Amino acid sequence: MNPWPGTRLLEYEIVTVGVDESRWVARASAVRWKVQPFINGAYRPSRAPRLVDKINPAVERCLFQFSAGSDDDVDAAVVSARSCFEEGVWSERSSSERAVVLHKLADLLVEHQEELALLDTLEMGKPISASLHDAAIFGPSILRSCANMGEQLIGTALPLGPMTLAINTWEPRGVIGAITPWNFPIVNAVIKAAPALAVGATLVLKPSEIAPSSSLKLAELALEAGVPEGVFNVVPGLGSTVGAALASHRDVDFLSFTGSTPTGRKIMELAARSNGKPVLLECGGKSPQVVFEDVEDLEYVAESVARSFLWNSGQVCSAHTKLIVQEHIKAPLLDSLVELAASYHPGNPLDESTTLGPLSTPAQRDRVKRYIGVGLEEGAKPLLQGKVQDRDGCYVWPSIFDHVRPDMAIARDEIFGPVLCIQSFRTEAEAIALANGTEYGLAATVWTKDMGRAKRLARRIRAGHISVRTSGREGPTAGFALSHEPRKASGFGAELGPDGLRAYSTLKAVTFMGS
Repeated sequence: MNPWPGTRLLEYEIVTVGVDESRWVARASAVRWKVQPFINGAYRPSRAPRLVDKINPAVERCLFQFSAGSDDDVDAAVVSARSCFEEGVWSERSSSERAVVLHKLADLLVEHQEELALLDTLEMGKPISASLHDAAIFGPSILRSCANMGEQLIGTALPLGPMTLAINTWEPRGVIGAITPWNFPIVNAVIKAAPALAVGATLVLKPSEIAPSSSLKLAELALEAGVPEGVFNVVPGLGSTVGAALASHRDVDFLSFTGSTPTGRKIMELAARSNGKPVLLECGGKSPQVVFEDVEDLEYVAESVARSFLWNSGQVCSAHTKLIVQEHIKAPLLDSLVELAASYHPGNPLDESTTLGPLSTPAQRDRVKRYIGVGLEEGAKPLLQGKVQDRDGCYVWPSIFDHVRPDMAIARDEIFGPVLCIQSFRTEAEAIALANGTEYGLAATVWTKDMGRAKRLARRIRAGHISVRTSGREGPTAGFALSHEPRKASGFGAELGPDGLRAYSTLKAVTFMGS
């Protein structure tokens, strides 16, 4: 019996890739999918009759079918969010009260980490070990950070005279519409929900149709943590239905989008044509790593570069997929890098030892295959040409191209796969020109021990987040991210950190006059 009308359950089958069956395979067979709108604290059938196949990319077989979604689904979610906001059931709680709930939600993510991780792994192919990290560490750390910063939205006061006082206060924007991508499903949902909830806003989240389930589970857990019914709503479905309806809705006060640049531009158009709602966009990237000859540990640099461009099989908007290396150290660095990258072999994402899973969809695999072909046609030299599995799994092995000219498509475009492009330089000015030679401006890394040079490049590279590394010893990250804002075609608007919370808030001026 299907306990979830509107979600068609299909028999689940998993084919292992070179490993014995594990407890994760057994657990995968027991998953019962419930992909429906979560509105006003409960699941409800979608009003759209059309069903969509959800493909498991590890085996290219259907996990389940779910509704494409409709305007009516979105409208019901917005009505719920608006009612809660106007009643003040969440916005009128103190920031410290909201923080307690967000910390509880972080605890629940850790408690349910295996369930959340399994959903993400089955839906988009992320290795289970990486999915566990997202659910147990990455997502909870963002929740805790936003909870702690909720009380730091401090206004200002200005005495204009003996009888006049002016103050600035921050208030929640109202109903937030959020659209998330599929590459880090639970983390992306948290990145949108945590700041919105921390400032007292209400939320309608549209997760990617490729991986919607962990976002729905997050909304369930938020209810358990103490978020009132109707404050956090999730509507799964296609971008052409649910995404367009949310961007066009006239009762949504603010829209936060993460995804591709072409889709982000369509979102802006829809938002402008509706009620002119403000928009936050984090879009594509083509992030460079610039390596100067003064670094000492080339083996360490090679390991870091390999991990960076192969993280999540290259399906990361800030993936550093363009290596710009000074000529004198190019040969030894590439020798090490190619050897390391060649040791990465895609495997069954349900095996805890797998570090490279399949790409998220057959379409994404075919896109990467096409770009590898274009790189060869344009004359790039393949130092490592990865195999592409054409069926029974969306697996792509790492590829590294040398002699990549700035005008080549693989140097300009976001490929979103395990493909690295190599360019070389002699002077600092050449390095900067190559780093900026893209329409994107999301992130960049500079490897040098010269702090004067590091400061110059940090200023001149047009990207929202710059990392400076020396190849020396590095400690663990602090679990706290500063705010940053993309440049150029990568979008605009701050996410994470204190300014990320301000993005979901609006600034009000109040003037008191008279005695």
